[in-house]
Amino acid sequence: MLVTLLAHTNDPEKTVAAAAKLCYSDAHIATLLDGLTPEKTAAFLQTLSDMGHASPIEHASFTFGIEGVSRTFLAQVTRHRIASFSVQSQRYVRLEDFRYVIPPEVEAIPAAKAKFIETMDADAARYLELVKALEETHTKALMAGGMEEKAARRAAAKKANEDARFVLPNACETKMVLTMNCRSLLNFFNLRCCERAQWEIRAVADEMLRLVLPLAPHIFAAAGPRCLTGPCPEGKMCCGKQKAVRDKYAALKEGAAQNG
Repeated sequence: MLVTLLAHTNDPEKTVAAAAKLCYSDAHIATLLDGLTPEKTAAFLQTLSDMGHASPIEHASFTFGIEGVSRTFLAQVTRHRIASFSVQSQRYVRLEDFRYVIPPEVEAIPAAKAKFIETMDADAARYLELVKALEETHTKALMAGGMEEKAARRAAAKKANEDARFVLPNACETKMVLTMNCRSLLNFFNLRCCERAQWEIRAVADEMLRLVLPLAPHIFAAAGPRCLTGPCPEGKMCCGKQKAVRDKYAALKEGAAQNG
């Protein structure tokens, strides 16, 4: 898994503070950024947090590149609908170099790992066999309809990819570009940094949080699972590790502050 911060709103905290300033003063747009020192910016952000006024933080966003994750991860992350996703297409990209994600619990058991890899190798072989069979059939049909061979093969390849992908497993690797505004990110961290979140999306969420903290430390000061700032909302399904979780995110934020 690799998470990279590709882009973000320039001076995200000042941008959010400017939006908040407009809400509560008679400031003019032309002078909105005037006087927003780091201290005043931090004060505006603290006021927003204290009041629970979250809409101004939507004006800052972060764009991540994520790779080495599974299609299982993709199914989960796209449930966060206030976000933008660009995902590598299995329809247009043929997986000649078949890569996959092995769950840690499988990796830890030699017999299970061997069986998993055997299954992935078989899936990769069947996928390529199916691609070639479909491509050959489609090419012949298109050429019989009058299309030149080069164009026919290009069109047939796309049609073959489109149907052959149905045999690919959830473990199959994918990559994406993901953009979220800060309000959506806080919600994402609340849900996906939780110990009850699936291991892969939790690992991605932790890395995303580590990347944004140095750039917006006040906005993300309390970011993480909900148990950092109150009781666990999971009820009977609580992991029971609140102290360990709090220690983990305190260390993560301290490390981000030092690196920032």
